[in-house]
Amino acid sequence: MQLHTLKPSHAKTTARRVGRGGKRGKTSGRGTKGQKSRAGHKIRPEMRDLIKKLPKRRGYGKNRSRTVRSNRKSFATVNLSALEAHFTAGETVTPTALVRSGLVRTLRGAAGVKILGTGALTKALTVSKCLVSAAAVHAIETAGGTVTHD
Repeated sequence: MQLHTLKPSHAKTTARRVGRGGKRGKTSGRGTKGQKSRAGHKIRPEMRDLIKKLPKRRGYGKNRSRTVRSNRKSFATVNLSALEAHFTAGETVTPTALVRSGLVRTLRGAAGVKILGTGALTKALTVSKCLVSAAAVHAIETAGGTVTHD
């Protein structure tokens, strides 16, 4: 066997090239003018234009937060350092007292108030009607205060 004796096992078939002259005449069966009569034409899908017109919201969590966990309750948070600054020893810390002192703006959107353990507490305070983190409970009780779960 030599290179000049090799033959393909099946004949080559080429796709019919429309619009390149030949026997079809003038427009070669493509109609007349416009984007569809040109070579390499592409038409954008109509759905893409509709999607482009929809308003986009920035950020990953902007739209997601309400839809993924719609039953989640949000709490207004207050740190121990803020309680140290705004309350005197022996006072009772409640959500209404926190609003009055200006530590919490409003309770309208929040499910309640949660006290977190950031900062130091030296005063004996009584905390009621608030959720309290474990670190905050420890700090309040070591300072001589109490936490009531109402």
